Amino acid sequence: MRFLVVDDSPTMRRIVINALRSFGYDDIVEAADGQEALQKLESEGNIDFVITDWNMPNMTGLELTKAIRSHPKFSNLPILMVTTRGLKEDILQALQARVNNYIVKPFTPNILKEKIEKILAKLQAQA
Repeated sequence: MRFLVVDDSPTMRRIVINALRSFGYDDIVEAADGQEALQKLESEGNIDFVITDWNMPNMTGLELTKAIRSHPKFSNLPILMVTTRGLKEDILQALQARVNNYIVKPFTPNILKEKIEKILAKLQAQA
């Protein structure tokens, strides 16, 4: 399984990537904002799962989610939003954009693992 980790903070990307590696996921691509993430989706190919921050320059995680959902090739890609935005309105906005799940920072690696497993289980059930 290949992950795309999108966050403008290199430290946050490192935290997420280290957690993913501890779960046994080693195939990871990084992007610093939504624009770079879209370029990597196109150029890297075979991305299976996107973990994105919301607040980023150039293109936010919400804009990235909408772009992925409107793209025929990537529209069903699982997206996990990891953000400091914990207001109910923000969560509803992200869900309306069709993120698969949502984590409010700070979070533990266990929460990240649980959310990823929930998304994957739901997708397998739908398949």
